[in-house]
Amino acid sequence: MLAVASAAKKILIVDDESAILSTLRFNLERNGYVVATAGDGRTAIALAASERPDLVIMDIMLPVLDGIEACKEIRRSSGVPIIMLTAKDQEIDKVLALELGADDYVTKPFSLHEFLARVKARLRRQGGLGEALRSEAIEIGEIVLDPSRQSLVVRGLEVALAPKEFSLLQVLMENRGRVVTRQALLDKVWGYDFEGEHQTISVHVRWLREKIEIDPNNPRHIVTVRSRGYMFKE
Repeated sequence: MLAVASAAKKILIVDDESAILSTLRFNLERNGYVVATAGDGRTAIALAASERPDLVIMDIMLPVLDGIEACKEIRRSSGVPIIMLTAKDQEIDKVLALELGADDYVTKPFSLHEFLARVKARLRRQGGLGEALRSEAIEIGEIVLDPSRQSLVVRGLEVALAPKEFSLLQVLMENRGRVVTRQALLDKVWGYDFEGEHQTISVHVRWLREKIEIDPNNPRHIVTVRSRGYMFKE
């Protein structure tokens, strides 16, 4: 159970290697975090629902239910930030994990210093993102984004978005008619110290198009400006 003072951040670590679980748990608790652990994807889903952690760190390769499927299931009902742990040869899995709602990934093997820095950065961005963007509703044509309610309505229907999708769409809509570079999007949505790749943006843009465009393959609203970035059009 994660029963301690409410000020402590709660982290769920999911990995089937006991040595990794023990090492990460020890170091996170040493840095003041409250930690719960799981060894398979099914248990991770249950703990994410019952313990409501502030961050989930999950390996892709898990027994019973793999990390990608567990991520997908958690994302259906929760906006908790998810960091996936991946091996160097799992490039396809990295992309798929991001498509299904993961916020970041750390490639094994990694240093504990790097790991802790990524955890701190993710929790810091999660806590401060709302202050960096406007809170009033944005209405462009048949798309209404309401940051205060964290809601999106497209052509009269409410559409669920993962946290990074929501923030990405908000930045694009706030800058309607203007090109927003990929680097600017990384800085604004993921944070200036994000160590991932620009491919992360492409994955999330594709996912957004599938949710708001009538024809995602021929987008009308979120358009690519070659070699520069993206623009939101009415």
